Amino acid sequence: MCFIIEALEQAALELALEPAAARRLALATFAGAIKLAVASDEGVATLRERVTSKGGTTAAALASMQSAGLKEAIVRAVKAADARSRELGDELGKD
Repeated sequence: MCFIIEALEQAALELALEPAAARRLALATFAGAIKLAVASDEGVATLRERVTSKGGTTAAALASMQSAGLKEAIVRAVKAADARSRELGDELGKD
């Protein structure tokens, strides 16, 4: 998840925010989403839909991420980590 925070911070820097402000914005964005998800019994997809105004900034960001295949890339990354953890477990279990 630090990788995603890092990307948010980089984007803010590229939009000419000062480094300290870019860091605060990236951390606050991620922390706000986590706080909302932890406080709710609803699924994260429902929460995402509720904070996404049609034609708004979040909708624009989501459209960009969807066209880039970000969700699928994250799913692949988790599966790759799982596969590697199984390989490591098998290697360690041989001894």
